[in-house]
Amino acid sequence: MGLVFGLLWLFNIFLEGIHCQGVYAPPTVRIIHSGHACNIEEERYTERVYTIREGETLELACLVSGHPRPQIRWTKTAGSASDRFQDSSVFNETLRIIRIQRHQGGRYYCKAENGLGSPAIKSIRVDVYYLDDPIVTVHQSIGEAKEQFYYERTVFLRCMANSNPPVRYSWRRGKEFLSQGSDKGVEIYEPFFTQGETKILKLKNLRPQDYANYSCIASVRNVCGIPEKNVLFKLSNKTASPTIKLLVEDPIVVNPGQSVTLVCVTSGGEPTPTLTWVRNTDELSKKSRLNGGTLTLPAISMEEAGVYSCVASNNVGNPAKKSTAIVVRGLKKGRFWITPDPYHNDDNIQIGREVKISCQVEATPAEELLFSWLKNGRPLRSSERMVITHTDPDVQPGTTNLDIIDLKFTDFGTYTCVAALKNGGIPEVSIDVNISSTTVPPELTVPRGKSPMVVQEGDTVDLQCLVSGKPKPIILWSRADKEVPMPDGSLQTESYDGVLRIVNVSREMTGTYRCATSQYNGFNVKPREALVELTVQYPPVVEPVFTEIRQGLGRAFTLNCRVLRAHPSKVLKYEWKLGTRLLTMGQFDQRDETDYHVRALNREGYGEYTCEVTNEAGVGACRFLVTGRAYAPEFYYDTYSALWQNRPRVYGFKLQWTQQNPLSVDRIVAYRLGMKQTGQSRWWEQEIPMEGAIAKGELITHNLTELIKPEAYLVRLTPITRFGEGDSTDRIIRYSAPVNPHLREFQCSFEDEAVCMFTQDKTDDFDWTRHSAATRDTKYTPNTGPSSDRAGSKQSFYMYIETSRPRLEGEKARLLTPTFNVAPKSPYGTVTAAPTYCFGFYYHMYGKHIGALNAYLRQKGHSGSDSSLWNLVGNQGDRWKQAKVNIHPIASFQLVLEGIRGPGIEGDIAIDDVTIEEGECKDPPPNNLRSLSPPTTPHIWQFLVTLTLVFVGLQR
Repeated sequence: MGLVFGLLWLFNIFLEGIHCQGVYAPPTVRIIHSGHACNIEEERYTERVYTIREGETLELACLVSGHPRPQIRWTKTAGSASDRFQDSSVFNETLRIIRIQRHQGGRYYCKAENGLGSPAIKSIRVDVYYLDDPIVTVHQSIGEAKEQFYYERTVFLRCMANSNPPVRYSWRRGKEFLSQGSDKGVEIYEPFFTQGETKILKLKNLRPQDYANYSCIASVRNVCGIPEKNVLFKLSNKTASPTIKLLVEDPIVVNPGQSVTLVCVTSGGEPTPTLTWVRNTDELSKKSRLNGGTLTLPAISMEEAGVYSCVASNNVGNPAKKSTAIVVRGLKKGRFWITPDPYHNDDNIQIGREVKISCQVEATPAEELLFSWLKNGRPLRSSERMVITHTDPDVQPGTTNLDIIDLKFTDFGTYTCVAALKNGGIPEVSIDVNISSTTVPPELTVPRGKSPMVVQEGDTVDLQCLVSGKPKPIILWSRADKEVPMPDGSLQTESYDGVLRIVNVSREMTGTYRCATSQYNGFNVKPREALVELTVQYPPVVEPVFTEIRQGLGRAFTLNCRVLRAHPSKVLKYEWKLGTRLLTMGQFDQRDETDYHVRALNREGYGEYTCEVTNEAGVGACRFLVTGRAYAPEFYYDTYSALWQNRPRVYGFKLQWTQQNPLSVDRIVAYRLGMKQTGQSRWWEQEIPMEGAIAKGELITHNLTELIKPEAYLVRLTPITRFGEGDSTDRIIRYSAPVNPHLREFQCSFEDEAVCMFTQDKTDDFDWTRHSAATRDTKYTPNTGPSSDRAGSKQSFYMYIETSRPRLEGEKARLLTPTFNVAPKSPYGTVTAAPTYCFGFYYHMYGKHIGALNAYLRQKGHSGSDSSLWNLVGNQGDRWKQAKVNIHPIASFQLVLEGIRGPGIEGDIAIDDVTIEEGECKDPPPNNLRSLSPPTTPHIWQFLVTLTLVFVGLQR
């Protein structure tokens, strides 16, 4: 025992060294998985590749260490541009993607940072495996095509399938597998430009035996349990590419609201072609109805006009395509303009001069457009003085002109342009134009006081241009800088009353706006224009918007408020306040910031300080909360801190923490410790006094005793200064058995993520999985596995083997306990006789495909010869049972729990509550147990006690 106490003394010296140096530690990170991984392998530079089948659930967990507790963030790169995951982050330890798709593959990064050193980053590449159904297409050389598609010709069968990993192809003719060289009339090769993606079967100069059923088999070699897929193509002397006929006119001209039916029929092709319809390059409208080759468009609208194509495909040769245009008749957009005396450049209408009236309408189809003119409601015919033309090389189609030569007083009146389509069916469009002595060209002005316009951000503003003249033209608004868009995003906005209304004006809308006349609905003269200046005022933008400052009594500090931007930026005033009490005020000079100094903080100086910066548009405010609250303590997670007590139902816990920024406020005089059982409402509280100042990084320890096994407790720690209580920190502590330099008692319920330092055997076929009944998806493999942990809790954890695909019968998962040293009985540190320990665990073996559960003893110096302790095979019912067995190790040892997959997926085996205790097993259960007897010849060996497990525990 003297050696044991010596080791414990060394252990305490080691801990004190940590306390003196400070326990702040930069983060470390590792990525573990659970779920349906097909394979996980290590590549160079420690990158891990996680392979998963498309449609399965991806679940990655990020385990971190470091102090303070690091923040965790998952991010992703690579993958498809349609995968929006890379635009965001997941801020928790577990990344879960249900029914993962191929585009979600890529490299996922787990980043942990706690402000110390560089962030810790680990990555794992997720490779999503899939295999689509293969497609066979058939071709022959260009120039060999005849009406008889296959007759003494060379034919190519191409097979294609999307897959990951790369697909392998094989060909079969009937039941015969074809390979290169097996048949002189057959060649099998991969074209260079699609290496690895297609497999071409070349049939040279078709022979009678070549007319057969051909199968293309695509395989990824059962990777991830993906079965091979095949497609059958029947080649005969009738095989031919598709031909089709359209039983419709081209084009089809209809009125809006009519129903249109397009009929497409196949006129050739073997196998029978499949018919589809497309419109331009877009999808068909939702109201369209498709029945084989017949497409019906009920109550067609002008928006549904376009080119409709019937496409026929049977994977032989190129698809056949025929198209027809649907033209929907209609009239829209009637406009007019007046050109006074086009030969004398005069902007006014004068008696004796010429006047030209132009009228424009958009018509579909354009060739059906008909124009007529009325004067004062009566038909007007073309004459020597009234010349009507329907074509003009200077303007776009759909325009008619009326030239009035040698204008007389009797020519004043109302002229009406009427547009219609041949054969009617569409309402006419008429446009009235008044010609009189009051018809004058437009003038454009900005009303007094309407430029510059000064408004405040968020207001609604009307920019206005006054238009005189008759008739009034449309006004076009744009930014003076032509590259800058208007508030609605367009480059130009029409206005019929000369007013541009901008709602919720913002600072970006400051600038010069141009209003200009349009030739439409007015005079065809040189455009008139005017400029309006808009100035948007906004309150000062300041920083910081809010800052918390923690200070101790008697200390000096400075508050700074900085103006980033403001309009107007001159005559900025500031006021510093504490609460509602004015401290100081002033005006900005050349600087863009203001400071407030506190020389010695007193109790009345705590509170919210506000710096209000004002201009004509409003107020911007910097806010500072000055408080003496101590920062929160930070629990230290990375050292194993369980305490053993010799009472079987009670445990203790060494609570360890550091104080965040202890020197920023007054000295912490005590901590308030609150504690309650999880799920209960009653709190127990006590104060932990602190002697002297706490240094940054100093590790503080307090022992919790009389905790009931295996209950979990919520612990809350609150620092106390002269100011009062500071920020609290919570954590949950759970019982986990201690791991000591030598073994006395070990108990593990798998509640912590580190699973009591159990490890997965690297030589097995797959891993045990930690799970709880609350999160496990039992729908995936019903009628198997436990519905709770051994104690009946759906929230608590256990370990189990997942036997669903891609697991195969006979595959093994092996879980290893930590390595335990045998306690020496001799004061000289030697083992004089094999000690006895009781090894116990609970097991759950329920399901019709249960395999086997085995337990082994592995001892140092006995490599490759694990000793069998216990085994059980087959379904044991839907209940937990206990196993106990005596072991007699003579050297440092581990225990191995091995689960073997049975013949099907309903074979999940679970274990829980593993224990190792000194002494013989008491009341072992009456099931398949075996005790391993000590060897007949005792081995005398020199026992070297090391601190390996101590260091392992500290590194956690």
